[in-house]
Amino acid sequence: MSSPGEYYKSLPPISKAYGTLCLLTTVGYQLGLYDKLDLALYYPYVFHRFQVWRLITTLFFLGGFSINFGIRLLMIARYGVQLEKGPFDRRTADFLWMMIFGALTLLVLSIIPIFQSFYLGISLVFMLVYVWSREFPSANINIYGLVTLKAFYLPWAMLALDVLFGSPIMQDLLGIIAGHLYYFLTVLHPLAGGKNILKTPTWVQRLVARWRIGAQPSVRSQTQSQPERNTGVAFRGRSYRLSD
Repeated sequence: MSSPGEYYKSLPPISKAYGTLCLLTTVGYQLGLYDKLDLALYYPYVFHRFQVWRLITTLFFLGGFSINFGIRLLMIARYGVQLEKGPFDRRTADFLWMMIFGALTLLVLSIIPIFQSFYLGISLVFMLVYVWSREFPSANINIYGLVTLKAFYLPWAMLALDVLFGSPIMQDLLGIIAGHLYYFLTVLHPLAGGKNILKTPTWVQRLVARWRIGAQPSVRSQTQSQPERNTGVAFRGRSYRLSD
């Protein structure tokens, strides 16, 4: 078995960076370096007091140290990593763009009163879970040793568990909405004959290339940011090997 240090080094760059920032944000909160209210997304303060950092910090706060915090961090380590190493292998720019699009979608949705949420870190993690469940729909998932189901139903099962345990469900629901919007625009809509209107912007590709983030794509990958899909995979996902 690899050591914790070796495991950490083996993680793909975007998932590793996001998980690390989430962990450091919670550590800072637990050490009393700031109050969690300073991280909250409160638009009156953003627009009228120019506290623009709230647009960023809200995406990295998963709550204080708790079992739920540990579960969310493990979600990044499992589902985010498997996405980045599987469907997004050698497509670091596309994965980063998915995260940026998800963050922007959540920030916009939070303006709507019914969807208002002060902390969007859990929502962004849940978006990863949703996209993963669409890419690996036939994988068998065991939830807390209680029930085994197909990965396609994982987001809804976790949403139901949050309802049973009395946890807020709006954060989970926002993640499902953002994840479905991304998957619809990049997979389902193009498969139905529509145009892919969510291609990775050039500036994201240049940023990844400039900073040499992750494995650089081949020449063929640079000319085609999204892999070809056929209509048979719209709801079955693609075939990827899951590592233990």
